[in-house]
Amino acid sequence: MRKLEDLVDTYLHKGLRKKLVEILKEKGITDEAVLAAIHSIPRHYFLDSAFDKIAYEDRAFPIASDQTISQPYTVAYQTQLLQIKKGDKVLEIGTGSMYQTTVLAALGAKVYTIERQKQLFEQTPTYLFKNQYPNIEFFFGDGFEGLPLLAPFDKILITAAAPKIPEKLWEQLKVSGKMIIPLDESETAQRMLRLTKKRDGTVKREAFDAFSFVPMLEGKTQK
Repeated sequence: MRKLEDLVDTYLHKGLRKKLVEILKEKGITDEAVLAAIHSIPRHYFLDSAFDKIAYEDRAFPIASDQTISQPYTVAYQTQLLQIKKGDKVLEIGTGSMYQTTVLAALGAKVYTIERQKQLFEQTPTYLFKNQYPNIEFFFGDGFEGLPLLAPFDKILITAAAPKIPEKLWEQLKVSGKMIIPLDESETAQRMLRLTKKRDGTVKREAFDAFSFVPMLEGKTQK
């Protein structure tokens, strides 16, 4: 994790973020709060310095533990589907680079985020925006298990390709709560779903575009 004192958010970076927001609008992102959050967050802070000049291209980049920082469009798309309201209690499965986590926090959600990769989780104490966003709590654990002691949640966001809808996470979702999940439909693509829990415990299922994510795996790593 890079140190805050070593980072500069230049006029060039800000201009590139503005251009990125315009690209996201052209691709169909309409939620002004989501666009404002992406415009305000310096994505290059979440990447190695080698990526500084290309950090605002609309694509994914590699991070530690063979994981990726998601494409900005994917981050915006999932967040828009989640329909965050200020004060929402949100469970994020897959902390990764902490960029998506920061977008959720910038929207005023109380974010509980789980990372299964120990190498990535060990970077969370040096999170650059911990003073700006005290509404984030980081956990090391198995995403399939969720956080039962902190449930229920208003919203659940899964940032990896799930082979199925995790039963334990569904149980931790409030009535009328929403889960955004990329569900496997082939070896190379997932269908983005929005699942809403009805009062009788059944699901309202909405299907959206296809995406490509790293797989959601059970357990947690020790390296």
